[in-house]
Amino acid sequence: MSQVGTAGNPLRVAIIGAGPTGFYAAEHLFKHTDLVVEVDLYDRLPTPFGLVRAGVAPDHQKIKSVTKLFDRVAQRPEFRFFGNVELGKDISVADLHDYYHQIIFSTGAQTDRYLNIPGADLKNHHPATDFVAWYNGHPDFRDYEFDLTQERVAVIGVGNVAIDVARILARTTEELATTDIADHALEALSKSKVKEIFVIGRRGPAQAAFTTPEIKEMGKLADCDIYVLPEEAQLDALSEKALADSADRGTARKVEIIQSYAGKESTGKSRKMTFRFLVSPTEMFGNEAGEITCMQMVKNELYATDAGTLRPRATDNFEMLDVGLVFRSIGYKGVPLEGVPFNESWGVILNDKGRVINAETKQPVLGAYTAGWIKRGPSGVIGTNKPDALETVEQMITDWRNGRILSPTHPNAADVTAFLDSHKPDYFTYADWEKLDAIEVAKGEAQGRPRVKFTTVEEMLAAVGKETAVAA
Repeated sequence: MSQVGTAGNPLRVAIIGAGPTGFYAAEHLFKHTDLVVEVDLYDRLPTPFGLVRAGVAPDHQKIKSVTKLFDRVAQRPEFRFFGNVELGKDISVADLHDYYHQIIFSTGAQTDRYLNIPGADLKNHHPATDFVAWYNGHPDFRDYEFDLTQERVAVIGVGNVAIDVARILARTTEELATTDIADHALEALSKSKVKEIFVIGRRGPAQAAFTTPEIKEMGKLADCDIYVLPEEAQLDALSEKALADSADRGTARKVEIIQSYAGKESTGKSRKMTFRFLVSPTEMFGNEAGEITCMQMVKNELYATDAGTLRPRATDNFEMLDVGLVFRSIGYKGVPLEGVPFNESWGVILNDKGRVINAETKQPVLGAYTAGWIKRGPSGVIGTNKPDALETVEQMITDWRNGRILSPTHPNAADVTAFLDSHKPDYFTYADWEKLDAIEVAKGEAQGRPRVKFTTVEEMLAAVGKETAVAA
């Protein structure tokens, strides 16, 4: 047999996880002109694009235009998509070893970090990730319920996800009705009784993780006033010095915008959003029904670590905040994959620059790689995953050139198709996705919206004629 990576014997690569990182990795692989590679991209959902579809806010359509790049990658004859195929259920790591020379795990960070304070298990306290997936139509969260009869809501965290949650809660029905928000969420939010939203940050305005465009957009909401306590909008001495010593104009601009909301008079809008800084929740309290009624918070102060970073520490100043619904947005966390070394405390796959590392020997696992949030943790924006994927692909190319690849017993595309035809006949191809996409877009056009999403796997399968395969 000819050398691996040639026309007669292509390098066969499986990518697990069809989010941005998976597509970026495929793109980088295809750019190597001295390599003939075939890429099979898997996802447990029938739909590709990961958080671009299920995480990006419905009122941020421009961000979703990145899928045009992914479409171009998917049109290559060396690329195949296998959706509705779950690792560990429909196909195993051992199975992948039978068909591929290299495997990339790019499954993202699928869960959230827990808020470990008394009362955190009370009703009406939810991960922001659940709410985001619900309003974006992720099938796993289609039937979740959130008590939107509550008038006062707290969002813990000041990253972009927290901002998205607060903004969606503050939008009018008319604003949301022009987006691709899931129909079930649009209906529920149209009946929302939410009047006050509190966004809680444990550090100061200069350390807020949300981006400048995100906080600026808040001032343009149709029916929600934005407010910041004047004393919390002012920077402490340490933050002022750090900002003065920095050339970070973006942070300075962000602080300016935050301070523009300080002490702002109400304009008579029906909702109000208050940003709080240098406060942390310490306990939640509930009623006899086990529902949150209020939350205790402690005032923080900043101090400089030996490394020069500014960290919060609690003072002896406490306050109570009456709220009936709480969303925590304090970070994403990866989920372990069966048969793949994992660092539980970090929530990532054990790796060195993308090469998966054996926990005991500390040596690279032959043929195994990782990229994206499951590799480095939940940091950066969509585009950050492009250089991350490149770093991983560079390790893969080096290993291929040095002959450090798996030796699959069935290294050809037809055998994979035969396996899935017998084990998971209702898998989704990219052509199936294109058909589903066209239906969603057409339904959206009829309503003046970008698309109307299918929100259950069963609906997706039926829409492309896969229901017979399920029954079989």
